[in-house]
Amino acid sequence: MNRLFDIIHEDDELLVVNKPSDLVCHPTKGDEFSSLISRVRLHLGASGQAHLVNRLDRETSGVTVVAKNAAVAGELGRLWEARAVEKEYLAIVHGHVRDEHGLIDAPLGKDESSRVAIKDCVRPDGTPAQTKFHVEHRLGTPTANPAYSLLRVHPQTGRKHQIRIHLAHVGHSIVGDKLYGGDEDLYLALVEGRLTDEQRARLILPNQALHACAVRFNWRGVQVKFGCEPEKWFADFLASNQVATAPDTFPSR
Repeated sequence: MNRLFDIIHEDDELLVVNKPSDLVCHPTKGDEFSSLISRVRLHLGASGQAHLVNRLDRETSGVTVVAKNAAVAGELGRLWEARAVEKEYLAIVHGHVRDEHGLIDAPLGKDESSRVAIKDCVRPDGTPAQTKFHVEHRLGTPTANPAYSLLRVHPQTGRKHQIRIHLAHVGHSIVGDKLYGGDEDLYLALVEGRLTDEQRARLILPNQALHACAVRFNWRGVQVKFGCEPEKWFADFLASNQVATAPDTFPSR
């Protein structure tokens, strides 16, 4: 059998996995390995129940929580809805982010000028959204081209594509982001099956460099944390760009 995913934690009620990049959460075709939920069902077996508590974009890797019954799914869902869950991401972005830390406070809504139906944008009449960030490392010199920054990101709200839009809005789009990196035709080329080698080279990385590295919440009176490190291609990119911290020892907070 193909490898399904890395398991972070499992007990009678919860399954926490590190979702691979380039994998959708819900099926779009019949292949039993083509979505996270179908892989979870393979893991749990015919008698198991699977309820995804949180979801990640297709190209975003990282911590995904699965409830093994509807009651637990409802209990966890209420924690997410109440914003009682601290979510932490690592993102590699273009350029050197000037401030050591900050809060991006910008409302989000549908991008009506885009050719991509799912694309959102910052707009004054949108839904409130806030994202905190902290610079972990700056890669290369300030005048280097290319230059990058590794950010630790804490979304304060849970809007669609929030981190990706907010970072692009402040001039530091995520490396490999096909939709919010400045040329949405890269995304259209991907979904239409016409992405060229030249376009892939412009993207630098095969997937957007966004990883859900941890979630923290109070689970029945106990503070829990589930975390995982990024995939090898993410770590290799940092190592090749002279990040001071070794790729197998990402800084923790």
